[in-house]
Amino acid sequence: MAAHAADGAAVVAAARGWIGTPYLHQASLKGCGADCLGLVRGIWRELCGDEPETPPPYSQDWCEVSREEALWRAASRLLLPGSGQAAGDVLLFRMAEQAPAKHLAILGETAGAGSIIHAYSGRSVIESPFIESWRRRVVAAFRFPKGV
Repeated sequence: MAAHAADGAAVVAAARGWIGTPYLHQASLKGCGADCLGLVRGIWRELCGDEPETPPPYSQDWCEVSREEALWRAASRLLLPGSGQAAGDVLLFRMAEQAPAKHLAILGETAGAGSIIHAYSGRSVIESPFIESWRRRVVAAFRFPKGV
């Protein structure tokens, strides 16, 4: 039986509930602290239930010299394929050439320029315009499964 994707509007609503949560590397607690993976983990818990696995320790550095695509592999294993065009899609970004893809965001609005909801280092979980400099860094898109 094929898995079905969670409702995009529900994903966006859950993500917006995290806005203002301070950025904290490797954290995933709404209102207390989260990084980009922590935001996605928190949304998973809200919409799908218990997390299927615990992420290993990871660095905060977007410019790692390793080409180890650990985040991409994990997302491919746990999430469904997405188009990158639908509200609620989980977007994976490569922030530096020759570095692994290490940033995640939720596609919020899709009209006009659109928006992304993500944990921004040194700030918090925010919703920001999905401008061209973000768009060109997207390397993959995924969807949350519907109630696991």
